[in-house]
Amino acid sequence: MNPFIDLRSDTVTKPTPAMLEAMFQAQVGDDVYSEDPTVNELQAYGASLFGMEAGLFCPSGTMTNQIAIKMHTQPLSEVVCDRTSHIYLYEVGGIAFNSAASVQLIDGQRGKISPNQVAACINPDNIHFPETSLVSLENTCNKGGGAYYTLSEIAEISEVCLQNKIALHLDGARVFNALVASGDDAKEYGRYFDTISVCLSKGLGAPVGSLLLGPKPLIEKAKRVRKVLGGGWRQAGFLAAAGLYALQNNIQRLQVDHDRAALIEKALNEAPYVSAVMPVETNIVIFTLAPEVNADGYLEYLAERGIQGTSFGPQMIRFVTHLDLTDDMISAILQAISDYKG
Repeated sequence: MNPFIDLRSDTVTKPTPAMLEAMFQAQVGDDVYSEDPTVNELQAYGASLFGMEAGLFCPSGTMTNQIAIKMHTQPLSEVVCDRTSHIYLYEVGGIAFNSAASVQLIDGQRGKISPNQVAACINPDNIHFPETSLVSLENTCNKGGGAYYTLSEIAEISEVCLQNKIALHLDGARVFNALVASGDDAKEYGRYFDTISVCLSKGLGAPVGSLLLGPKPLIEKAKRVRKVLGGGWRQAGFLAAAGLYALQNNIQRLQVDHDRAALIEKALNEAPYVSAVMPVETNIVIFTLAPEVNADGYLEYLAERGIQGTSFGPQMIRFVTHLDLTDDMISAILQAISDYKG
């Protein structure tokens, strides 16, 4: 039985009644033949938000990321990314398995890499080194506690990529959290990224799915890669309807998640048993317990209060706020943080 208050991730959300109704009413067809009208609408709508030409609906963000990497690389080439990137840590070594490409890791700041770091990682034209062919950014940065790139920071990295004829990909698993927090325009992203992965099943609340956005010729080729990865699906419009509803209704409400995360941050900063809290910028709260606190015991204490978080490293705990939480739940979380005596 799931705990009453689930803070493990924003992937645990359930479709709202309005989203379920949209799914039930969806018009569907066979998407392998590109004949599902709701999938086609979702792909076009998602692409338009970012000023991109086309989109491809896939089961997961891992798949959209891996397809993009496959499209931008070839064997003996290299991907540049932060050491804590999802594409490197949490996609089962897919860069090597799917693309036979190398990885150049950067020690960024809370998951964010700088233009100078990118420039320093570009390999010279030398047969001893793989060819640098792709830079991948993650926005927001999961391991960085929801830190995000601003558009100006992205533009500077894009300029380095353009000067060196290197593609730029965005793992936008929580890109709308970044956009809501920064106030930046999604359409501007299309100016700087060659491809963008957008997750629909985290803070936006859809049950499953991600979009890969990019130029139309590249997306047409990406369909073949999706197929070989087992991502061809049939009447997917029922799922696409949820994603479409999420994009049309659930973006601006992400600010509520950010505000609630900030309340939790404040309570943790006041707790004597917490030694550090990463600055909260969006909906992810990562904090470090004091050395004398038993981390497993703290998670057990939370579970007894009907709250579930997740271990995120030595003495580190992660909470993620999302649309299934209520004000009463937030009050219970704050009370539990205050009440803990060790």
